[in-house]
Parts: sequence; C-alpha cells; structure tokens
Amino acid sequence: PDEAFVFGVVIDGKARAYPKNIMEVHEMVNDTLGGRRIAIPYCTLCLSAQAYFTDEFEGFRPRLRTSGLLSRSNKFMYDISTFSAIDTFTGRALSGPLFDAGVHFNQTTVVTSTWVAWRNAHPETTIIAQDGGIGRSYPNNPLRGRDDAGPIFPVGDVDPRLGVHDVVLGVVAADGRPVAFPVGAARLALEAGETVAVAGVALRTDAGGLRAVNNGFEVPAHEAFWFAWSQFQPQTLLWER
Repeated sequence: PDEAFVFGVVIDGKARAYPKNIMEVHEMVNDTLGGRRIAIPYCTLCLSAQAYFTDEFEGFRPRLRTSGLLSRSNKFMYDISTFSAIDTFTGRALSGPLFDAGVHFNQTTVVTSTWVAWRNAHPETTIIAQDGGIGRSYPNNPLRGRDDAGPIFPVGDVDPRLGVHDVVLGVVAADGRPVAFPVGAARLALEAGETVAVAGVALRTDAGGLRAVNNGFEVPAHEAFWFAWSQFQPQTLLWER
C-alpha cells in the first residue's frame, strides 16, 4: 500500500525498498545492491533498521543471521559461516574469528519512508516482492501494537532527556561523536525552512525521511527508539529545536 512504511537504501545510485511488515517477520536481509554485499538487521524492539557492508573483509564472506539473544532489548546478530557474534547496534564483532580479526562492519544510511514517497523520490527503485520471493504471505501489521505500552523487555537505565520510545535519527560524526535528532521535531523544522544541525552534522530530507551530512559528506544514519540509541551511544549530543 502507498502509505505502508519501507526502509530505503541507495548504494551507487541503485535504490531498493524493504517493506517494514516483511522485515518485522524476518528481521534480517542479506542482499546485493549497487554491486555491494549488504546485511540489514531490523530490531523490532528498537525500531532500528541498519544496513551493513559485508564485502570488505579479506578471508571472510559473512552472512548474517539474527540469534534470538538480546542485550538491553537490542538483538544480537551472528555470522553463520564463522559463528561469530556481532553487536547489532555498533556492527562490532564480539566473539569468534571475526572478533579475532578485529572486524567492525561499516554502515550506510537507511531512510524510513512511506512507499509512495520513496517511489516518487526514487522512481527507478526496486522493492522486495510482496510474497518475499518465496510464496509467503505477510500481514500488514505483524506486531499488532506489541510495544504500544512500552518496552516488553528490560532496557537498563535510560537517558532522561527524551522518552523511552521517542524516535531519533542517530549519527556518528566523522570525529567519532554520536549525535541524535528527535525525528518529529527535526522534520517540522526542516519543513519550516530551518537549518537542523549540531556538532557539524546537518540533516536533509529524502522521500519524507532523513539523511545526515557532516562536513559536506553524507554520513550513515538510521532511526531508532531513544532508549536503544542512548544505551549504545551514551555520550550522545542531542539536537534541540
């Protein structure tokens, strides 16, 4: 449906949309886009879809899976070829041969948008098949409001500057400083023609979603619940309108 949410990724000019309802079922995609191998985990508990490059490591060909394990309500990934555990939020290997090799997966931006807005902004986009390419059917709302009353698992001590389930766009600047932008306020400011920037990181719109630029270059960004971003990036600078 036009108003259904998708996670949009663009690599080397090639755009693809990953429907949220399909991602809520599988929680992981291994794909090739723009000539690059990528993995996209979606942590439904954190509202966080991230796109990691998996083709940058000599001697390894990672294929990522979701493990079912959680840390502060963020799921863990693992590589099925080496059985190395990977922190989903940071992309750092935590055990196994990938940890021994010091593997840290680099990211690219994931834009959260509606299908109609993404399609209009990227008319050549592809999209995952309605049946997932495997003959399945997917309900439009698989979670059925599961998280409406708050996190269903422990999340630790949450930074009180925002609400637990406030949605932020998280960015790590070129100098390593983590920055977060409350999505609702940032969109309103951009629509009003205001500049949205902090610590050299500025936002721009794409298909109704958000991208980030630092010193003139795009930097990887993705949306997440505040509890998740602030837990894994505790020194975050927070933009305020």
